[in-house]
Amino acid sequence: MNLVRTAMLLALMTALFMGVGYLIGGAGGMMIAFVIAAAMNLFSYWNSDSMVLKMHNAVEVDAKTAPELYQMVADLAQNAELPMPRVFVIRNAQPNAFATGRNPENAAVAASTGLLESLSEEEIAAVMAHELAHVQNRDTLTMTITATLAGAISMLGNFALFFGGNRNNNPLGFIGVLVAILVAPFAAMLVQMTISRTREYAADRRGAEICGNPLWLASALKKIATRAGRIVNEDAERNPATAHMFIINPLNGQRMDSLFSTHPATENRIAALEAMARDFAGAGAAPEPQPARTRTPSPGPWGRDGDGKQGPWS
Repeated sequence: MNLVRTAMLLALMTALFMGVGYLIGGAGGMMIAFVIAAAMNLFSYWNSDSMVLKMHNAVEVDAKTAPELYQMVADLAQNAELPMPRVFVIRNAQPNAFATGRNPENAAVAASTGLLESLSEEEIAAVMAHELAHVQNRDTLTMTITATLAGAISMLGNFALFFGGNRNNNPLGFIGVLVAILVAPFAAMLVQMTISRTREYAADRRGAEICGNPLWLASALKKIATRAGRIVNEDAERNPATAHMFIINPLNGQRMDSLFSTHPATENRIAALEAMARDFAGAGAAPEPQPARTRTPSPGPWGRDGDGKQGPWS
Protein backbone atom coordinates (compact mmCIF):
# COMPACT_ATOMS: atom_id res chain seq x y z
CA MET A 1 0.00 0.00 0.00
CA ASN A 2 2.87 2.39 0.77
CA LEU A 3 4.34 1.74 -2.70
CA VAL A 4 0.94 2.43 -4.30
CA ARG A 5 0.64 5.72 -2.42
CA THR A 6 4.16 6.66 -3.47
CA ALA A 7 3.42 5.93 -7.12
CA MET A 8 0.20 7.96 -6.96
CA LEU A 9 1.90 10.94 -5.36
CA LEU A 10 4.72 10.93 -7.88
CA ALA A 11 2.22 10.61 -10.72
CA LEU A 12 0.35 13.61 -9.31
CA MET A 13 3.52 15.68 -9.14
CA THR A 14 4.47 14.71 -12.70
CA ALA A 15 0.98 15.57 -13.95
CA LEU A 16 1.15 18.91 -12.14
CA PHE A 17 4.52 19.57 -13.74
CA MET A 18 3.07 18.80 -17.16
CA GLY A 19 0.04 20.99 -16.46
CA VAL A 20 2.26 23.96 -15.71
CA GLY A 21 4.14 23.31 -18.94
CA TYR A 22 0.81 23.30 -20.82
CA LEU A 23 -0.29 26.58 -19.25
CA ILE A 24 2.99 28.20 -20.23
CA GLY A 25 3.58 26.73 -23.69
CA GLY A 26 0.56 24.68 -24.77
CA ALA A 27 0.98 21.12 -26.03
CA GLY A 28 4.64 21.67 -26.85
CA GLY A 29 5.32 23.01 -23.37
CA MET A 30 3.53 20.02 -21.84
CA MET A 31 5.70 17.55 -23.75
CA ILE A 32 8.87 19.38 -22.77
CA ALA A 33 7.71 19.38 -19.13
CA PHE A 34 7.03 15.63 -19.35
CA VAL A 35 10.54 14.92 -20.62
CA ILE A 36 12.05 17.13 -17.90
CA ALA A 37 9.92 15.47 -15.19
CA ALA A 38 10.93 11.98 -16.35
CA ALA A 39 14.60 12.96 -16.40
CA MET A 40 14.36 14.51 -12.93
CA ASN A 41 12.64 11.41 -11.56
CA LEU A 42 15.46 9.21 -12.85
CA PHE A 43 18.14 11.59 -11.62
CA SER A 44 16.54 11.85 -8.18
CA TYR A 45 16.17 8.07 -7.93
CA TRP A 46 19.87 7.41 -8.44
CA ASN A 47 21.32 10.52 -6.78
CA SER A 48 18.90 11.54 -4.02
CA ASP A 49 21.21 10.65 -1.14
CA SER A 50 24.39 12.32 -2.45
CA MET A 51 22.46 15.36 -3.67
CA VAL A 52 20.83 16.16 -0.33
CA LEU A 53 23.93 15.33 1.72
CA LYS A 54 26.02 17.66 -0.42
CA MET A 55 23.48 20.46 0.00
CA HIS A 56 23.96 20.28 3.75
CA ASN A 57 27.75 19.75 3.74
CA ALA A 58 27.45 16.40 5.52
CA VAL A 59 30.64 14.49 6.42
CA GLU A 60 30.59 10.70 6.43
CA VAL A 61 31.82 9.00 9.61
CA ASP A 62 32.57 5.40 10.44
CA ALA A 63 33.49 3.12 13.33
CA LYS A 64 36.91 4.77 13.60
CA THR A 65 36.01 8.47 13.36
CA ALA A 66 32.75 8.35 15.37
CA PRO A 67 32.50 4.95 17.06
CA GLU A 68 29.74 5.79 19.54
CA LEU A 69 27.38 7.28 16.97
CA TYR A 70 28.21 4.60 14.41
CA GLN A 71 27.66 1.76 16.90
CA MET A 72 24.42 3.33 18.07
CA VAL A 73 23.07 3.41 14.51
CA ALA A 74 24.29 -0.17 13.95
CA ASP A 75 22.42 -1.36 17.07
CA LEU A 76 19.24 0.44 16.03
CA ALA A 77 19.45 -0.87 12.47
CA GLN A 78 19.77 -4.38 13.88
CA ASN A 79 16.69 -3.78 16.07
CA ALA A 80 14.77 -2.67 12.98
CA GLU A 81 16.17 -5.55 10.87
CA LEU A 82 17.59 -3.05 8.38
CA PRO A 83 20.90 -3.01 6.50
CA MET A 84 23.50 -0.73 8.05
CA PRO A 85 23.07 2.75 6.51
CA ARG A 86 25.87 5.19 5.87
CA VAL A 87 26.26 7.62 8.76
CA PHE A 88 26.92 11.34 8.35
CA VAL A 89 27.48 14.33 10.60
CA ILE A 90 26.36 17.82 9.56
CA ARG A 91 28.48 20.69 10.80
CA ASN A 92 25.61 22.85 11.98
CA ALA A 93 24.76 24.26 15.40
CA GLN A 94 21.02 23.71 14.92
CA PRO A 95 19.99 20.36 16.45
CA ASN A 96 18.39 18.31 13.68
CA ALA A 97 18.66 15.12 11.64
CA PHE A 98 17.37 13.55 8.44
CA ALA A 99 17.52 10.36 6.37
CA THR A 100 17.87 9.96 2.63
CA GLY A 101 18.43 7.27 0.01
CA ARG A 102 16.44 5.41 -2.63
CA ASN A 103 15.95 2.23 -0.57
CA PRO A 104 17.10 0.59 2.69
CA GLU A 105 20.12 -0.90 0.93
CA ASN A 106 21.31 2.56 -0.18
CA ALA A 107 20.24 4.70 2.76
CA ALA A 108 22.03 7.32 4.81
CA VAL A 109 21.25 9.00 8.13
CA ALA A 110 22.68 12.33 9.18
CA ALA A 111 22.79 14.15 12.51
CA SER A 112 23.94 17.71 13.13
CA THR A 113 26.69 18.63 15.56
CA GLY A 114 24.11 20.68 17.43
CA LEU A 115 22.03 17.57 18.01
CA LEU A 116 25.00 15.47 19.16
CA GLU A 117 26.10 18.17 21.58
CA SER A 118 22.73 19.10 23.12
CA LEU A 119 20.85 15.80 23.52
CA SER A 120 21.40 12.84 25.81
CA GLU A 121 22.49 9.52 24.37
CA GLU A 122 18.99 8.08 24.77
CA GLU A 123 17.48 11.06 22.96
CA ILE A 124 20.00 10.80 20.13
CA ALA A 125 19.19 7.10 19.81
CA ALA A 126 15.48 7.96 19.56
CA VAL A 127 16.15 10.53 16.82
CA MET A 128 18.27 8.08 14.83
CA ALA A 129 15.53 5.46 15.27
CA HIS A 130 13.00 7.92 13.84
CA GLU A 131 15.20 8.41 10.78
CA LEU A 132 15.62 4.65 10.37
CA ALA A 133 11.82 4.38 10.50
CA HIS A 134 11.66 6.68 7.46
CA VAL A 135 14.13 4.38 5.74
CA GLN A 136 12.14 1.29 6.66
CA ASN A 137 8.87 2.89 5.50
CA ARG A 138 10.59 3.93 2.25
CA ASP A 139 9.67 7.55 2.84
CA THR A 140 13.09 8.89 1.88
CA LEU A 141 12.80 8.25 -1.85
CA THR A 142 9.32 9.75 -2.11
CA MET A 143 10.18 12.82 -0.08
CA THR A 144 13.35 13.51 -2.04
CA ILE A 145 11.81 13.09 -5.49
CA THR A 146 8.77 15.13 -4.47
CA ALA A 147 11.01 17.91 -3.23
CA THR A 148 12.89 17.87 -6.54
CA LEU A 149 9.72 18.06 -8.62
CA ALA A 150 8.21 20.74 -6.37
CA GLY A 151 11.32 22.83 -6.86
CA ALA A 152 11.12 22.27 -10.61
CA ILE A 153 7.48 23.37 -10.73
CA SER A 154 8.39 26.53 -8.86
CA MET A 155 11.17 27.03 -11.41
CA LEU A 156 8.60 26.81 -14.22
CA GLY A 157 6.50 29.39 -12.41
CA ASN A 158 9.48 31.72 -12.24
CA PHE A 159 10.10 31.12 -15.95
CA ALA A 160 6.53 32.16 -16.69
CA LEU A 161 6.96 35.25 -14.51
CA PHE A 162 10.06 36.47 -16.33
CA PHE A 163 9.35 35.32 -19.88
CA GLY A 164 5.56 35.14 -20.01
CA GLY A 165 5.48 31.72 -21.68
CA ASN A 166 4.51 31.11 -25.30
CA ARG A 167 1.23 33.00 -25.38
CA ASN A 168 0.58 32.00 -28.98
CA ASN A 169 0.39 28.34 -27.94
CA ASN A 170 -1.04 28.97 -24.48
CA PRO A 171 -4.80 28.20 -24.65
CA LEU A 172 -5.59 30.51 -21.73
CA GLY A 173 -3.34 33.39 -22.71
CA PHE A 174 -2.28 35.68 -19.89
CA ILE A 175 -4.60 33.89 -17.44
CA GLY A 176 -2.76 30.63 -18.05
CA VAL A 177 0.57 32.29 -17.36
CA LEU A 178 -0.86 33.85 -14.18
CA VAL A 179 -2.11 30.45 -12.99
CA ALA A 180 1.32 28.93 -13.66
CA ILE A 181 2.97 31.72 -11.68
CA LEU A 182 0.70 31.68 -8.63
CA VAL A 183 -1.22 28.41 -8.37
CA ALA A 184 1.14 25.68 -9.57
CA PRO A 185 4.07 26.38 -7.21
CA PHE A 186 1.60 26.67 -4.35
CA ALA A 187 -0.02 23.35 -5.28
CA ALA A 188 3.39 21.66 -5.52
CA MET A 189 4.33 23.01 -2.09
CA LEU A 190 1.02 21.78 -0.69
CA VAL A 191 1.55 18.22 -1.96
CA GLN A 192 5.14 18.21 -0.69
CA MET A 193 4.07 19.34 2.77
CA THR A 194 1.17 16.91 2.93
CA ILE A 195 3.51 14.01 2.23
CA SER A 196 5.73 15.02 5.13
CA ARG A 197 2.89 15.65 7.60
CA THR A 198 1.17 12.32 7.05
CA ARG A 199 4.37 10.34 7.48
CA GLU A 200 5.96 11.99 10.52
CA TYR A 201 3.51 10.43 12.95
CA ALA A 202 4.14 6.96 11.51
CA ALA A 203 7.91 7.48 11.73
CA ASP A 204 7.59 8.70 15.33
CA ARG A 205 5.68 5.58 16.31
CA ARG A 206 7.98 3.15 14.53
CA GLY A 207 11.05 5.01 15.77
CA ALA A 208 9.81 4.66 19.34
CA GLU A 209 9.41 0.93 18.79
CA ILE A 210 12.93 0.64 17.36
CA CYS A 211 14.66 2.48 20.21
CA GLY A 212 12.38 0.91 22.83
CA ASN A 213 10.99 3.99 24.59
CA PRO A 214 8.49 6.54 23.22
CA LEU A 215 9.40 9.04 25.92
CA TRP A 216 13.00 9.26 24.68
CA LEU A 217 11.74 10.57 21.35
CA ALA A 218 9.19 12.85 23.01
CA SER A 219 11.95 14.43 25.08
CA ALA A 220 14.21 14.77 22.04
CA LEU A 221 11.49 16.46 19.96
CA LYS A 222 10.84 18.98 22.72
CA LYS A 223 14.51 19.92 22.99
CA ILE A 224 15.08 20.08 19.24
CA ALA A 225 12.00 22.23 18.60
CA THR A 226 12.97 24.69 21.33
CA ARG A 227 16.57 25.10 20.22
CA ALA A 228 16.04 24.87 16.46
CA GLY A 229 13.85 27.97 16.58
CA ARG A 230 16.72 29.98 18.05
CA ILE A 231 19.40 28.94 15.54
CA VAL A 232 19.30 29.73 11.84
CA ASN A 233 20.23 26.83 9.57
CA GLU A 234 21.78 28.62 6.61
CA ASP A 235 22.02 25.51 4.44
CA ALA A 236 18.34 24.71 4.96
CA GLU A 237 17.34 28.30 4.24
CA ARG A 238 19.23 28.08 0.93
CA ASN A 239 17.54 24.76 0.11
CA PRO A 240 14.00 25.05 1.55
CA ALA A 241 12.71 22.17 -0.60
CA THR A 242 14.61 19.78 1.71
CA ALA A 243 13.05 21.12 4.92
CA HIS A 244 10.43 18.36 5.11
CA MET A 245 13.17 15.72 5.33
CA PHE A 246 14.35 16.86 8.78
CA ILE A 247 12.87 15.53 12.00
CA ILE A 248 11.94 19.12 12.96
CA ASN A 249 11.35 21.92 10.45
CA PRO A 250 14.75 23.67 10.13
CA LEU A 251 13.22 26.89 8.73
CA ASN A 252 12.20 29.74 11.00
CA GLY A 253 8.59 30.82 11.50
CA GLN A 254 6.82 27.65 10.25
CA ARG A 255 5.70 25.78 13.34
CA MET A 256 1.89 26.05 13.01
CA ASP A 257 0.05 22.75 12.72
CA SER A 258 -1.85 23.87 9.64
CA LEU A 259 -2.20 22.76 6.07
CA PHE A 260 0.80 24.90 5.15
CA SER A 261 3.32 23.53 7.64
CA THR A 262 6.03 21.09 6.59
CA HIS A 263 5.66 19.22 9.87
CA PRO A 264 2.86 18.52 12.35
CA ALA A 265 3.00 20.60 15.51
CA THR A 266 5.66 19.26 17.85
CA GLU A 267 3.17 19.37 20.73
CA ASN A 268 0.87 17.00 18.85
CA ARG A 269 3.70 14.60 18.09
CA ILE A 270 4.81 14.61 21.73
CA ALA A 271 1.23 13.99 22.87
CA ALA A 272 0.96 11.00 20.52
CA LEU A 273 4.22 9.54 21.86
CA GLU A 274 3.12 10.05 25.45
CA ALA A 275 -0.16 8.30 24.67
CA MET A 276 1.84 5.48 23.11
CA ALA A 277 3.89 5.15 26.31
CA ARG A 278 0.70 5.02 28.39
CA ASP A 279 -0.71 2.31 26.13
CA PHE A 280 2.43 0.24 26.60
CA ALA A 281 2.30 0.72 30.36
CA GLY A 282 -1.41 -0.10 30.54
CA ALA A 283 -0.98 -3.26 28.48
CA GLY A 284 2.04 -4.28 30.52
CA ALA A 285 3.91 -4.90 27.29
CA ALA A 286 6.31 -2.03 27.04
CA PRO A 287 9.15 -2.76 24.61
CA GLU A 288 12.52 -3.46 26.08
CA PRO A 289 14.50 -0.18 26.07
CA GLN A 290 17.89 -0.21 24.43
CA PRO A 291 20.47 -0.07 27.24
CA ALA A 292 22.33 3.21 27.40
CA ARG A 293 26.07 2.92 27.11
CA THR A 294 28.34 4.91 29.36
CA ARG A 295 30.05 7.71 27.50
CA THR A 296 33.82 7.59 27.47
CA PRO A 297 36.51 9.92 26.11
CA SER A 298 36.88 7.54 23.16
CA PRO A 299 36.66 8.91 19.63
CA GLY A 300 33.17 9.90 18.55
CA PRO A 301 30.79 12.81 18.73
CA TRP A 302 31.37 13.15 22.50
CA GLY A 303 35.12 12.76 22.48
CA ARG A 304 38.23 13.01 20.30
CA ASP A 305 39.81 10.71 17.79
CA GLY A 306 42.77 8.49 18.42
CA ASP A 307 45.48 11.09 17.81
CA GLY A 308 43.88 13.66 20.10
CA LYS A 309 42.40 15.82 17.36
CA GLN A 310 38.75 16.66 17.24
CA GLY A 311 36.70 14.64 14.81
CA PRO A 312 34.73 15.86 11.77
CA TRP A 313 31.76 16.94 13.96
CA SER A 314 33.76 19.76 15.62
